[in-house]
Amino acid sequence: MSLTLVVFAGFYAAARHTVQYANTLTQALRGKLVLLHVNRASLFDPYATVPEHYHQEELARQAETAAALYRMAEELSTRPTVEIATDLLPEVAQDQAARHRPALFVLSPPYQPHENAASIATGCADLLRSGHHPLLVVPTAATTEQPPRRILIAADREAFALTPASLALHPLFALPGVELIVAHVSDGEDDAGCGAALRAVQLSGLVKGLATPELRGYEHDNYAEGVLAAVEDTQADLVVVLARQRSYLGELFHRSVTAQLLTRCPVPVLVLPVAVIAAPETPSPRATDAANWTAGALAGLSPAN
Repeated sequence: MSLTLVVFAGFYAAARHTVQYANTLTQALRGKLVLLHVNRASLFDPYATVPEHYHQEELARQAETAAALYRMAEELSTRPTVEIATDLLPEVAQDQAARHRPALFVLSPPYQPHENAASIATGCADLLRSGHHPLLVVPTAATTEQPPRRILIAADREAFALTPASLALHPLFALPGVELIVAHVSDGEDDAGCGAALRAVQLSGLVKGLATPELRGYEHDNYAEGVLAAVEDTQADLVVVLARQRSYLGELFHRSVTAQLLTRCPVPVLVLPVAVIAAPETPSPRATDAANWTAGALAGLSPAN
């Protein structure tokens, strides 16, 4: 099943640049492209408590927006479809993901210093990350002429499993000519951690059937800064970060790190939702000795003895 890229379309420079990038990537992946336009992103439907005609009136006012988007679509090589919604709600995102399965959402950089609190890009990014949807953020510095050729996967010691939506992105890593690098960032030299990071990526199936990625370690006490240093060092043109479902405090930390990368990274960032794999419990030596002693004692009390 071919991948569908759902790109948040608009008419300002950043959004138009993102559409061009998505068009190039869609063509390379032989996938489908959807231009989605929304006015807002919200966890709650703003029209839930008012008569429906208000919603219909806003949709009617978007007729000229839709016409302009269709003209934009006609100029793109992938001949995308166009969809209009007043609000990106959790159920709208789920509907997009279900109808276009497998889907990758693509948008302009959120969390920019100059934007207001009601930024559409930031609202969409927050909602999509909360819903654990794969998300590709495209900065204006990224080239739109070709798909990525050097992909940096930021990984750590922790094993992970790909969600079905993330696993569907395997063709991106298998594009002809792509070089893969696994980067492990730690606050001190940790060769064992580097090896574990590479192993975690391989066991996940993300690079199944592909050449073993190059492995590099980076020493930095700030994880986001370490990843940015890795991007510069490797000359990567795409960065992959893993979004695990964590505890509340762990989630806050991860969101902060991801927000820094989405704000400052000069190349596109692919946020992949993954599931944490619980490590098997290793019994302590004392517990093992006690268990062996108990087993031996019980054997001594058996009728055969």
